[in-house]
Amino acid sequence: MADPRMLIALAGPARSGEPNPFGSFLMMGLIFAIFYFILIMPMRKKQRKLDELVKQLQTGDRVVLNSGIFGTIVGVEEDVLLLRVDDKTRIKVLKSAVASKQGTPTEKTEK
Repeated sequence: MADPRMLIALAGPARSGEPNPFGSFLMMGLIFAIFYFILIMPMRKKQRKLDELVKQLQTGDRVVLNSGIFGTIVGVEEDVLLLRVDDKTRIKVLKSAVASKQGTPTEKTEK
């Protein structure tokens, strides 16, 4: 049988308490900063642009909704738009449903 003193000597020096938590907080902060600059900041910038676009909408503008519906604005209320989708088809949608403003079609020149 092995001597208990020999086993204690082979076990190495005693560990001193818990590790410093500062390193863990630093890593968590670094990961949050990466997520902020890669994900959160660009999404906020895009949302601000969309909010500005929605505020500037007026009658006659052509828009695309989140659902993919194309339409022309025929009426603007506080938070609702009246869209003309077809000749006799008009729908009411929330301003928040607007995904983008449809640009003017570019004319193709044939060569």
